[in-house]
Amino acid sequence: MAPTLDRRNFLGLAGASAGAAALAACGGPSTSGGGATTDASDIDFTGVKPAGSFDFWTSHPGKSQDVEKAIIDKFQAKYPDIKVNLITAGANYEEIAQKFQTSQAAKSALPGLVVLSDVWWFRYYTNGNIIPLDGLIKQLDFKMDDFQKSLVDDYKYNDKQWALPYGRSTPLFYYNKDHFKAAGLPDRAPKTWQEFGEWAPKLKAASGASYSYMYLALAGYAGWTLQNNLWGWGGSWSNGWDLNCDSAESVAALQWAQDSVYKDKWAGVSSKNAADDFAAGIASATISSTGDLLGVLQSAKFNVGVGFLPGGPKKDTGVCPTGGAGLGIPSGVSKEVQMAAATFLKFMTEPESTAAFSAATGYMPIRKSADMAAVLAKTPQIKTAMDQLAVTHVQDNARVFLPGADQEMAKAAAKILTQQGDVKATMTDLKTTLDGIYTKDVKPKLKS
Repeated sequence: MAPTLDRRNFLGLAGASAGAAALAACGGPSTSGGGATTDASDIDFTGVKPAGSFDFWTSHPGKSQDVEKAIIDKFQAKYPDIKVNLITAGANYEEIAQKFQTSQAAKSALPGLVVLSDVWWFRYYTNGNIIPLDGLIKQLDFKMDDFQKSLVDDYKYNDKQWALPYGRSTPLFYYNKDHFKAAGLPDRAPKTWQEFGEWAPKLKAASGASYSYMYLALAGYAGWTLQNNLWGWGGSWSNGWDLNCDSAESVAALQWAQDSVYKDKWAGVSSKNAADDFAAGIASATISSTGDLLGVLQSAKFNVGVGFLPGGPKKDTGVCPTGGAGLGIPSGVSKEVQMAAATFLKFMTEPESTAAFSAATGYMPIRKSADMAAVLAKTPQIKTAMDQLAVTHVQDNARVFLPGADQEMAKAAAKILTQQGDVKATMTDLKTTLDGIYTKDVKPKLKS
């Protein structure tokens, strides 16, 4: 059994496998003290002039390429001496992480600014791949008091700021208002999964959809969204460092999910993208990222509703994880490139930019003063995501800090939901696997 330790005692994953695929979407570690330290903490940018150009690596989270280009155009109108090269460095957070790590190892061309998922940034810190932003924040006068504190704090460690929030999200419950109306159901998200279980047969009978509910594609972020189910039943992937994914509560949560597919036959599992399946009318409801909101609203031929994530029999609030990505500056580029990237980072995170980014994607506005009035008038559903931020829950250590754990969770979920595998046995095997990762890659990095 792994000892229950506070996150403040976590020292890092410097020895973790570079190829381990821990997918995105987590509330990063709320930690202080301990950990790897580097001379980078003392970088002095006094007198440094920004480079004439730098590469910005992004996966265009939330289909944001157009708005990224628009923000860059405005930046270059204000700063004509700094050219931002927008580079598609991957189709998702995992691909961009792998490309960044490969470039580090090969000492090849590195970006000046990189989109990094909340799962990966801490690994970059322990490996010395990114710099602390504090000196640049002070020198360029970032208005840090105006940032959403909970989102900024996700990237703090050792009293240093290692990234700033960018495409931040929570999962949302999406539902087809027309299907709900046809079934005589309330125009709202269910308060609990048990309530939805009562609604599901009516939905299937009245809607004509193949499924009342579609689970997220398991190759995607199953480990992220299934925390909602686990927490609602009083379970989790882990409690601190106590790996309890095989607890009675966790097993009961996933048994209920399996029964919804095989026994009750009203739920399905997306083969590729649950949000797309929902928008196509294949399912009456799903859970997906707030970053999918604009795309769903544009694609769907029906009235779309959104709501908070449902609770469960043990817990009906605080069952929603945060997620998404931030922006970091690599250590392996010149100070001039770092200064140019920081100048753009400041512009990218200013209220006008973050409001435009949120309007185009559905991601959270990261600045308190961002004027969202026009956005909310056009897309009032975004307010639900903003409101839900107040009842989010920090992610389980097992998903955040164990390299490759997210893939292992996805494999276990696939066995349970697409192969009707025995839930208890599958979760017991998963615990064994997670224990092995913990013992090999994490325990040696924990403060005694």
